Amino acid sequence: MPGSRAIRDEVERQVFTVVDLETTGLDPQEARITEIAAVRVRGADRLGEFATLVAPGVPIPEFITDLTGISDDLVADAPPLRLVLPAFTHFAEDAILVAHNAPFDVGFLRTASIACDHAWPDFRVVDTLALARALLPAGTLPNLRLGTLARYFEAPTDPTHRALADARATAHVLRAFIDRMHASGRHELADLLALGRPPTPGVRERQTTPIG
Repeated sequence: MPGSRAIRDEVERQVFTVVDLETTGLDPQEARITEIAAVRVRGADRLGEFATLVAPGVPIPEFITDLTGISDDLVADAPPLRLVLPAFTHFAEDAILVAHNAPFDVGFLRTASIACDHAWPDFRVVDTLALARALLPAGTLPNLRLGTLARYFEAPTDPTHRALADARATAHVLRAFIDRMHASGRHELADLLALGRPPTPGVRERQTTPIG
């Protein structure tokens, strides 16, 4: 029907900025960002990418280097966060922000913006973890980690605990969930925002159950 097509097109015309961070730890009050990457998409089109290492200003713990490959030497010449944040928010401008377990990434970005005296835009946010819980029948997968979802939806990029690879994988997962939402008869942008509404901001769940 023409009306339902127009409603569906609202989602397909919407621009999303899919973001992922690497950090020195899990608590945004104590840890620091070491890498920011984002993929800007509309429908099936990739409009651009943003990626940079960030000088955290503190030593990177050895277990983080083992996990991500990001070391003190690697970030030695990286820009400080106060220079990176304005560039990132400009890249993400006028888009809906997307992340897997969004309270973690958005929480770090909000906290960093306050520390850097940088105005944080009032982004609308979609959490692909919330979409997974809403759109996948219980028991479909053993867990809802990004890597598990990426493999399930046959993402061309495997998450590697590096920000750009993880952002690319999350963008693919987002597209898969939008298709599932349409298939379920829900086509409005408001449906996507409701299904993907992040929970109350807090520390990333992978403290206890890894999901990234």
